[in-house]
Amino acid sequence: MPLAPDESAFVDGASFEEEMARLWGDWGCCSEVGRLRAVLLHRPGPELESVRDPASSLFVERMDPERARAQHDALAEVYRANGVRVYYIEDAPAEKPNVVFARDLVAMTPEGAIVARMGTSVRRGEERLAAEALARLGVPIVRTITGTATFEGADLMWANRDLAFVGISRRTNVEGAQTVAAELRRMGVGEVVFVQVPYSEGHLDGFMNFAARDTAVVFPVQVPFTVVEALRRHGYRIIEVESVREIRYGCGLNFVALEPGRVVMPAAGNVEIRSKLEADGVECIEVEIDELMKGGGAVHCMTAFLKRDEP
Repeated sequence: MPLAPDESAFVDGASFEEEMARLWGDWGCCSEVGRLRAVLLHRPGPELESVRDPASSLFVERMDPERARAQHDALAEVYRANGVRVYYIEDAPAEKPNVVFARDLVAMTPEGAIVARMGTSVRRGEERLAAEALARLGVPIVRTITGTATFEGADLMWANRDLAFVGISRRTNVEGAQTVAAELRRMGVGEVVFVQVPYSEGHLDGFMNFAARDTAVVFPVQVPFTVVEALRRHGYRIIEVESVREIRYGCGLNFVALEPGRVVMPAAGNVEIRSKLEADGVECIEVEIDELMKGGGAVHCMTAFLKRDEP
């Protein structure tokens, strides 16, 4: 039997994160504002025509399918026009109209994706569609939420590589939040802050978001002090917005940063939020998504980040 070859020349000690771009592709995220490079969306398909009772599908109202698709296409074109690679979750079953809210299905980390386990039974099974899309693209899946844990992607928000917020909500239980936090700590995230999401909100992005490297936007009536305290420790300034109408019905905080100081937000009469962002030097690009908002989400909800630069 010949001796095994010397393998020492093939061992370099590189981390998974360091090797990911070369071996897997240009993926990864540890920011809400770093230059956006790639997103995962789902263009609404025939499943919208199947919605008869909006409440049973978690919708506020039935959507006009063609108008919803046209608005979704326009959002995708804004991304492409700004150099963002747009990928899609493919066909959804007739009983799964919520796949359009792709952010809920995937939480991106510096080492790859965490695939969610939805908090509502009506949405269970959407996760598989997202996992199939990730596998097709070659995005590494670092964890799939299993057991009795539930976690949705919009309950993870990044301040920077050393600070992440994980929500505990109607959709994400304590076990799910702890599972995600353990993965982040394994990746070297120095501070993971658990946030109790108010009953009136589905996820973290209902009352907080990030517009620039050092700028967080919050609804002060709902954001916990622990969040503001952590942000200030990391050098953030806080913009407070107070219009309940704009936050609850205009989804004014449900925006996506294309890069630091430049965001895409719903064109839904969000005068206070837009004016405060612009006064702080943030450029606001408004998109018409009122038809899609009948599903209970907006720009941030529909956009799963696959790649962001570190700001």
